[in-house]
Amino acid sequence: MKKIIIINGPNLNLLGKREPQIYGSLTFNEFFETIKAKYPQVILEHYQSNIEGEIIDKLHEVGFSYYGIILNAAAYTHTSVGIGDAVAAIETAVVEVHISNTFGREDFRHHSYVAAYAKGVVVGFGLQSYELAIQSFLSPV
Repeated sequence: MKKIIIINGPNLNLLGKREPQIYGSLTFNEFFETIKAKYPQVILEHYQSNIEGEIIDKLHEVGFSYYGIILNAAAYTHTSVGIGDAVAAIETAVVEVHISNTFGREDFRHHSYVAAYAKGVVVGFGLQSYELAIQSFLSPV
């Protein structure tokens, strides 16, 4: 079976509490259980850290053995050259994901240090953005 990991960055541990008008009212764990049930043909895992170096370490750990990585680096997307470099250095395909439409927000959120090295980018579809990323790994292309 294909192994796909979702790696979430800073403040995404607060989903369900943090700015529900932007991020919704479901916790990530609640959402994750629904997608695990919906995609039984895939081994889905998730990891979250508020610490940049831990995210880089996780990318290094899984970036040569997993089928796919779904990365929501959150604010680090717009600030971390290190995370961008880590994505460039690994072999596993990465889909960058954002719950909100980053292009409809502050100007600094319009730039990504990850996108240039990603298989694709999904923004603005709420938690469904993760599901679209999963589907991109399952579609024959």
